Amino acid sequence: MPAMPLPDPQELPLKMRTHPTVQHAYQQDHEKQEAMSSGPLDVKWLRQLCLESGADDVGFVSLARPELDDQRADILAHAPFARTLISFVCKMNREPIRSPARSVANVEFHEVNDYVKTVSHTIAARLQEHGIRAMNEAAGFPMEVARLTEQRKSWLISHKPVAVAAGLGMMGIHRNVIHPTFGNFILLGTVIIDADIAEESHPVAYNPCLECKLCVAACPVGAISPDGHFNFTACMTHNYREFLGGFTEWAETMIESPDVSAYREQFTPAETMSMWQSLAFQPNYKAAYCMAVCPAGEDVIGPYLRNRKGHLQTVVKPLQEKVEPVYVEAGSQAETHVRRRFPHKIVRHVKRRK
Repeated sequence: MPAMPLPDPQELPLKMRTHPTVQHAYQQDHEKQEAMSSGPLDVKWLRQLCLESGADDVGFVSLARPELDDQRADILAHAPFARTLISFVCKMNREPIRSPARSVANVEFHEVNDYVKTVSHTIAARLQEHGIRAMNEAAGFPMEVARLTEQRKSWLISHKPVAVAAGLGMMGIHRNVIHPTFGNFILLGTVIIDADIAEESHPVAYNPCLECKLCVAACPVGAISPDGHFNFTACMTHNYREFLGGFTEWAETMIESPDVSAYREQFTPAETMSMWQSLAFQPNYKAAYCMAVCPAGEDVIGPYLRNRKGHLQTVVKPLQEKVEPVYVEAGSQAETHVRRRFPHKIVRHVKRRK
């Protein structure tokens, strides 16, 4: 939606139209109109601006594109000026993500997540300096979490479909975007702008996913099936245990427990310490093993091709063999999977959300 033009300054009270702030606003508006009158934004200029701001790769998608049909209304609801989406990726270091010590992996997740927010902010700020309205979005959290009580999605924008439309990769069988060069060791960001661009990006010509099924083998809850089916609930219940539902269960258990013994039947001392850590140093993802084992991407695949057995021994098996609690709903397919495939892992039942 184009911005409403400024009124004729003669329509304003004399004291207002002679105020320095108002005069500056008219000068900025004039400069913006001159800049925009030259036509859509130059793609090379915009790409260079994004790369200089810290993005490792970037693409551009019109909000009118059919790939965004299912989220256009949500985007316009909080950014009514939206015309184009800038989608970008920032690389993560691979070895921390592969470590069985999830504290190490989570340091990398949180570090790059914060960096994505910085890059997004910088892009928006630089565009704003050029008179272009721009809104930087959260890479992940925070979200509109209160919507969950209304059975509505809490995120404002789905970064993955935008990235695919922008030519930054394709979704693999594990539901992560795989960049043709960087693999799935990336985090995504989106900036919404009030401008058209001279040339849009388009999806890549092939899916970088190798369909090697290592993600299927590594997932502790069997959320990824060999046929491509994805069990969202199983993934969310375990990997996001210290977010959302798991945190709510912890808080309610403290309130409902009549004494310490009753509380510890639901939460072990180690789990309590883990919740404390999530509050003090950001929540930890429990797995993300699908991302850890993925060998796809031009920058990633070389060592895997040279020594596939070595990749299994040094990356996949340590995650499979790790003794750890795995969070599932009682009687679920996820529980059956853990007990059958990973009997050494510790099954922990979660309360079903009401």
